[in-house]
Amino acid sequence: MDNPLKSLVEYSRFIAEIVSRPAVRSSTVRVWPDSPFTGVATGEIFFADGFRLRIREELDFDAGLIASYGYEAYIDKERLYWYDDFPHPHDPNLAATFPHHKHVPPDIRHNRIPAPELSFRKPNLPAVIQEMEELVKQKKA
Repeated sequence: MDNPLKSLVEYSRFIAEIVSRPAVRSSTVRVWPDSPFTGVATGEIFFADGFRLRIREELDFDAGLIASYGYEAYIDKERLYWYDDFPHPHDPNLAATFPHHKHVPPDIRHNRIPAPELSFRKPNLPAVIQEMEELVKQKKA
């Protein structure tokens, strides 16, 4: 699959494949069109030991892009961190990956770090899911 962001069918197939990874226990992620050229992907991906990932993506199939996204990581009800693309142009620490960044503790709302693994031009879920898989492994160790 060259770029699954090029069509609703291809991205839906990509989602089905990625949520069938061994570490994923279940998923409610769905992809649907909201125009002939755009779509939305939302839902949650559940892992072992109470870990889960909430996702929201706005997709532009005509341009082959993720137009907007948000990914939130939880263990049970506790939000561990989140990624978003809301621009913070006055934060020089985020310039290298602008606008992609991750909110981390402490002061999770205001403490942001660059997110070089995220992009508008390719699917972000492989990197975000891999990070969750590592958290599950660390908890089991």
